[in-house]
Amino acid sequence: MDVQQLIKEQVTGNPVVLYMKGTPKAPMCGFSATAVQILQANNLPLFFSVNVLEDQAIRDGVKKYGDWPTIPQLYVRGELVGGCDIMREMHESGELKKLLEGIAAPD
Repeated sequence: MDVQQLIKEQVTGNPVVLYMKGTPKAPMCGFSATAVQILQANNLPLFFSVNVLEDQAIRDGVKKYGDWPTIPQLYVRGELVGGCDIMREMHESGELKKLLEGIAAPD
């Protein structure tokens, strides 16, 4: 499967997707750790995550897919929200909580 198609399936097949360095339980950079903390603070302790350090094609591909140059990247309901700084701003304003309303954690 083409990497762009795989990324499309990931972001459209899951209500919340975080492309990050490491995993939610073991983030490998401060920005990814902050992104996880922000999602958890918005009552979303579980979400679909992709460790870009495990696959260079996905790491490069997700930057092209969303036309966003950095990792982490948050997608909600198939749409790119942004990176850590945007997540932080949206969290502080309450906008992220509204965006995440009605999304249940995956089984």
